[in-house]
Amino acid sequence: MITLLASQLREIFAQAREQAPRECCGLVGGHAKRGRSTYPLENVASDPLVTYEAAPEDLFTAQRQMRERGEQLLGIYHSHPRSAEPTPSLTDVRLAYYPAAIYLIIGLAGDEPVLRAFNISEKDQSWEPVEYEIVDE
Repeated sequence: MITLLASQLREIFAQAREQAPRECCGLVGGHAKRGRSTYPLENVASDPLVTYEAAPEDLFTAQRQMRERGEQLLGIYHSHPRSAEPTPSLTDVRLAYYPAAIYLIIGLAGDEPVLRAFNISEKDQSWEPVEYEIVDE
């Protein structure tokens, strides 16, 4: 289970809406499974309408900032703008290179954004839903 701050969820939803119809992406840093910081990343995928790829310079900067803040990578998020109930795509599973991270997917096709969390195993080509909690600061 991962715990996110309500302010982080607002930031992630705002980024997803702003970048739609393109997929957005970013990282969640923190410790002890509790999110502290959100790191929006630029999506430089060749077809950002259906996949995401973080800009390498953004990714390196975010990882450096996490180290400086004493955080660890807790989550990787991206959006599925045309999905109301998001689940990992085959591409999401194939590219899940961080097995310790929780993968967060934002669906934007419904009346309100929906966040779902998953453990994804690139090695086993599988995924399973994970519970998460949203707390106030």
